[in-house]
Amino acid sequence: MKHVIRAALTATISLALAFSAAAQSAAAQPKSSEKTVEEAYLQESAETMMVKELSRSDDKDGKLVALLYAKRALDAGRKNDEVRGALQYLALENNLVVVRSGGLGVVTNNFPDIRAKACEYLGEFPSVESKDTLVKVILNSKIEDPMVLAEAVRSLGKIGMNDKDEVVHAISDSVNHFANVGMSEDRLAVYTMFAFLDLADKNNGSMDMASATNTIMKFTKGSYVGTVKKLAMQTLEKLAQYQAKGAASKK
Repeated sequence: MKHVIRAALTATISLALAFSAAAQSAAAQPKSSEKTVEEAYLQESAETMMVKELSRSDDKDGKLVALLYAKRALDAGRKNDEVRGALQYLALENNLVVVRSGGLGVVTNNFPDIRAKACEYLGEFPSVESKDTLVKVILNSKIEDPMVLAEAVRSLGKIGMNDKDEVVHAISDSVNHFANVGMSEDRLAVYTMFAFLDLADKNNGSMDMASATNTIMKFTKGSYVGTVKKLAMQTLEKLAQYQAKGAASKK
């Protein structure tokens, strides 16, 4: 792991030096748009490299640094396919790559909080690739941490894609798994309702309302907290409004 971080930092320092040289040169003459583009490119390249390299590190610290760089890039509006790909890797790591101590022992790369944050950030990349990754995450409900599932569901709502109700059905299947084993996950329930509302809004009310309704009805029962049950009733009313609005627009 240390050699990965060292290599990544060495490359970053090299880029920083190049950035400094460009800045010093610019200080000696009037600034031009070309220099601004060069500086922006160097900064984005450094961030992208750190995210890509450290997302595949062997320990949690490296992955946390990768997420920090990814968040900085997102906040500055610097989004690219490489950063998205690294986040996809982190979101699915327990599916794609399982590392065990001595090859047979305890899993050493199972970091639910890392996967949850990666799923959250993927919501800022509205693309088919992001959507497909998040669907894979929630279809892994039997072994995935509910915290990760909740963030994946929320991001699917933000992205808004729902071709042939693929996303609605995947979310419903995930929630139904917990309902069938008698588990009431309040956070997952709330994010599911947010996602259904987002999907209805972004698709003009066109979605499998029966599936969404049956799922939300589960949140009105059992051991869910009172605020979740109240939100469930409000969500059902709102979905009915979206459905009516969508039907009216087709006339």
